[in-house]
Amino acid sequence: MFQLGKTIVSEDIIEKDFVCNLSACKGACCIDGDAGAPLDENETDILKTIYPKIKRFLRQEGIDAIEKQGTFITTEFGEFETPLINDADCAYVIFDSKGTALCAIEEAYNQGVIDWKKPVSCHLYPIRVKDYSEFSAVNYDKWDICDDACTLGKELQVPIYKFVKEALIRKFGEDWYAELENVAKGYGK
Repeated sequence: MFQLGKTIVSEDIIEKDFVCNLSACKGACCIDGDAGAPLDENETDILKTIYPKIKRFLRQEGIDAIEKQGTFITTEFGEFETPLINDADCAYVIFDSKGTALCAIEEAYNQGVIDWKKPVSCHLYPIRVKDYSEFSAVNYDKWDICDDACTLGKELQVPIYKFVKEALIRKFGEDWYAELENVAKGYGK
């Protein structure tokens, strides 16, 4: 672990390689697991605002889940997450013609309907950020459904921090990312 400003960062994000391989995993991270995507508090307002614009991109099951649970849920620990369909798929998941899970929010963004790409936790994956009172912990979330992404990342020699560069800049800023790149040089990455 090393410190960058008010973050404590795991060396794994520099040392481990990763490139999403949607053709292999079919977007399993959006449909597996037992919780929705973590949301920052400000993202809850964004979801409320954009829902009418993205509704046409959603599956009926997603619309039903959102209209029953809300555009986000609050966990028993007071954290915010995207709602789920039947305790499985994220309510914002859609599928392409090959059965690959995609994000309806990102699809609306790609089509110019909204100007918000998707929740930052989704954009950052496989990095997870845990906020504490004095700092934020920046860690690699190893999940076996991403083994193909690790293999592809190793083949292409793309460290995690480079794969999620845009998301890291979105979350922490360009100066923070430049500092991270300097640290990575010390690791030969």
